[in-house]
Amino acid sequence: MPMQRAGKSVVRRLGILLVCALVLSGCDRGPQLLAVKAVAARVPSLAPFFDEESGLGHDSTVRSQQPRSGLQAGNTPGLYGGTRKPTICDVNRLKTFLTDPRNDRKAHVWAQVLKISQDEIPAYLDRLTPVLLRHDTLVQNHDYKKGRATPFNSLLEAGIAILVDEQGLPAVKCSCGNPLRPFAGDASRISVTFENGNKKWDGYDRASLVAVKPAPRRIEQLALVDVDNPDRGITRPAGTTGAHDSPFDTHERHKVPDVAGMRFGDASQRLADKGLAAAYDAKGPPPDGAPVTGSDPAPGTELEFGEYVTLSVDRGATGGTGKGSAGGTSAPPSSGSTTPGGSSQLPPSSGGATTSSSPPPSSSPSSSPPPPSSSPPSSATSGGAPGASKSSESSGSPESSRPPPASSASASSPPPAVSSSPPMSRPVSSAPVTSAPVTSAPVTSDPATAQPVTSDPVASDPVASSPVAGEPTTTTA
Repeated sequence: MPMQRAGKSVVRRLGILLVCALVLSGCDRGPQLLAVKAVAARVPSLAPFFDEESGLGHDSTVRSQQPRSGLQAGNTPGLYGGTRKPTICDVNRLKTFLTDPRNDRKAHVWAQVLKISQDEIPAYLDRLTPVLLRHDTLVQNHDYKKGRATPFNSLLEAGIAILVDEQGLPAVKCSCGNPLRPFAGDASRISVTFENGNKKWDGYDRASLVAVKPAPRRIEQLALVDVDNPDRGITRPAGTTGAHDSPFDTHERHKVPDVAGMRFGDASQRLADKGLAAAYDAKGPPPDGAPVTGSDPAPGTELEFGEYVTLSVDRGATGGTGKGSAGGTSAPPSSGSTTPGGSSQLPPSSGGATTSSSPPPSSSPSSSPPPPSSSPPSSATSGGAPGASKSSESSGSPESSRPPPASSASASSPPPAVSSSPPMSRPVSSAPVTSAPVTSAPVTSDPATAQPVTSDPVASDPVASSPVAGEPTTTTA
């Protein structure tokens, strides 16, 4: 009997301990914060790929700008900065280092991170463009330790010099040669640590962090802001280091183009060609194939370079069918580039490119005419960080008020609109800050090319004819 009581007592105690353990484990089930290491400007890396004493790159002092949203496309006007001073990043020296047989191991690992072959390194570097960060930017960084690349999530301070690829993605940190990839975590759930000489810098603001997603198409030239003179923009052709820069006036005003009926990716590119930035509603960035139903402010409104235009889209549709795309197809792949780990709903910068051109739809005589493409009433927009576009290319030419160049291939004239357009909705004038997560792999899907339903004219009998749906009833003698 005493043994039986002792056994029951032990069972009770075990049960109580089990319940306590379950309660404690349940209290700790929340999503874990992602560790991010801060990297300040001019602070050397502890394990660099390249010796930082040799002056490969030169950081600048730049106060981080307040972004409109925490996820920015690589072709956003004014996302990056530049300077008229000589070389912020010595690409030729980096190329010499990585092609030296004595650095064969480092070169092999460096190429592996960027998903290219070691033989492709010189050509890959020739396609990169040096810029200065204008925002504190989240990336996946890589140290070189014990013959291997060690990846870690990193926050790069504004003013750090980097090389960007043909879709505007950070690719190399200039001062140390460390390869960079897109940030692949949830930017809203991170824990930034400041250590190893990287003290918290002036102007650091958790709400001002950005991550970069690839541009919809290959960038022909970058629209930069002069970090020494924000009133001046710099047009820098992709793959050049500053010798072919041309200036423009960032205060010159540009008219908002009519983008209703276009796909979101093409509409945002059309805005970038005009020196304007695309914003979206609080639901986060829509798919590139989602049709645009309107803009705020309305078409024809004049804005300064780099200001934002909020696009409203029909998220239930898979592709726009009204006006044609700004370029017609997705960007061709940049040879040797990689599929970004932190992109979403955008084409990768390597591999087979997926083209998705939609032929202009034809309308039959029996279809009703399309409604006018009017935009909803405009509301006050908050100006974004200034950016840049195209002007005549002349190094050392005086500052001009010529319109900025397109940040990528110019848009083709749009085909006629279809006979029916998606329902119009009032755009939201604010975009999310850092709630959009950056996924680990891009989702590249062709927008569906939905052709309008057409019908041949109804041959009516002169004696009795049924009216066609949607047409007024006519009476014949």
